[in-house]
Amino acid sequence: MRKNSWTLSVVVLVAIAGIMIFYPAGQVEAPFIQQNETKKRIIPNQMETKQSQQLVVMDSIQYGENLVRKLDTSKSIGVIKHKTKVSSHYRNHEVTVKFKTKPTQRELTLWANEISAKVIKQLDSTYIIKSEMFTTPKLINYFSEKSNVIYAEPNYIYLQNETDDELYKRYQWNLPAIRTEEGWEITRGKEDVTIAIIDTGIDLEHPDLSKRIVKGYNVLNDSPLPNDENGHGTHVAGIIASETNNGLGVAGITWYNQIMPIKAMNAEGYGTSFDVAKGVRWAVENGADVINMSLGNYKSSKALKEAIDYAFEKDVILVAASGNENTNQISYPAAFDKVIGVAAVNTELTRADFSNFGEYIDVAAPGVDIASTYLKGQYASLSGTSMATPHVAALAGLIRSSQPQLTNKEIIEIIKDTTDDVGNPGKDQYTGHGIINVSAALKYANEKDRPFAKVKEWIKNIK
Repeated sequence: MRKNSWTLSVVVLVAIAGIMIFYPAGQVEAPFIQQNETKKRIIPNQMETKQSQQLVVMDSIQYGENLVRKLDTSKSIGVIKHKTKVSSHYRNHEVTVKFKTKPTQRELTLWANEISAKVIKQLDSTYIIKSEMFTTPKLINYFSEKSNVIYAEPNYIYLQNETDDELYKRYQWNLPAIRTEEGWEITRGKEDVTIAIIDTGIDLEHPDLSKRIVKGYNVLNDSPLPNDENGHGTHVAGIIASETNNGLGVAGITWYNQIMPIKAMNAEGYGTSFDVAKGVRWAVENGADVINMSLGNYKSSKALKEAIDYAFEKDVILVAASGNENTNQISYPAAFDKVIGVAAVNTELTRADFSNFGEYIDVAAPGVDIASTYLKGQYASLSGTSMATPHVAALAGLIRSSQPQLTNKEIIEIIKDTTDDVGNPGKDQYTGHGIINVSAALKYANEKDRPFAKVKEWIKNIK
């Protein structure tokens, strides 16, 4: 008995020493909370909050359908029909060209004379070139034949991934569904961890967002004013960072993380692959730790992939929406291997009927009846994988706030490894690894950096 007591004392002393060695005072942001692993996930049913009555009413399904029809029939837009009966769009008479070396003025003049071509945008050695004489397919052929060209592709159009919903919901079922409140016992975020939102901009004066916004960028007109004229970006922003515990509106998933608004989509809710790529690069160069992209297209863009690869190399976590057409057509940027692809689940914690699916889906998050901020200081309840995606981006921001030494690869793996599996066991094409779990992810991240975090369990087992 004395020998067992001596062994126990040694274990305790070693554990205490280990904690002192690995954890200097002040390094842990909040007390470590031992979560109850047997506690079942909450499936909420009309959970009341103190949400404002200023809610916008709109038929966003009809709006989305009208937008697609407009693009389908516009002479300035090219359409690519896929076998899965969905479409991709691009700006006709424009081409994205990446050169080995920047073209000379002589070359630019030659192209202007031959095909009435002019440069309308540039990002390093990648150019958007427009010609009223040539359609996009002809422009691609024209430039692909030149020895100085690495690639030529359409300037794809990316649509916001928001679908319909009745508004005026008076509850936020999404936060307890992913165990957000339990996660807040570990961290509520930090101001020095910034989440960029590449979207339609943000309502810069919204009372629930204005204190959380850092310097942003309007890619469309090359200005520092990314004000939202659509509402989509403002709604996405509120899910991440709406002021929490202020008695106003809705609660964001993070309490302190800053948000960086980057406007790459217009008032109608769409933008181009070039502008999104430019937004990604700007975000990285201006200190973003996480990038949220609630947008997509069914064609892969080399220009956007290069920007995403650049961001990933700079240790940034990238998250993107899978899309809302209930199709297995691969959607980008969600399908890029360095991006977390997000599907949406409903209030029953099953796949939302609109959510796209496929092997590229990594995780799922709430995406139906999501209450958040909206234009002109108002609030709205919307649905879509656009709404699911910021839940994951916010979680990435919380993990980096709690454990800043973790790499983007480690954070991505933690998010995937701590999901709650739903549907068929293991990874599946509908919800990926499962529904994100804020508490489990933060707890695991804490334990990953604290090898003695489970010492109480070891001692209990010895006894």
